[in-house]
Amino acid sequence: MNKEEIIKKINGFLVDEFEVDNDDIEPDANLKDTLGLDSLDYVDLVVSIEANFGVKLVEVDFVGIVTFQNFYDLIETKLKAKTA
Repeated sequence: MNKEEIIKKINGFLVDEFEVDNDDIEPDANLKDTLGLDSLDYVDLVVSIEANFGVKLVEVDFVGIVTFQNFYDLIETKLKAKTA
């Protein structure tokens, strides 16, 4: 799966799961603020990532994740590690 496919898939389920407008999802936008995430929403996000990509995220993975681009990069890294 290439980076474009990862981004498209992530944005697709974020729009569905978090009821955010696709136009609000920009690489430099703040992930937490744009999605209105609270601690329970992070759990939903982790479950969605596992269901859609088959990778597990833990709390420490979110350290330093501020923008959507940071999040895309995290998922790409996790997927590469999974297939390595």
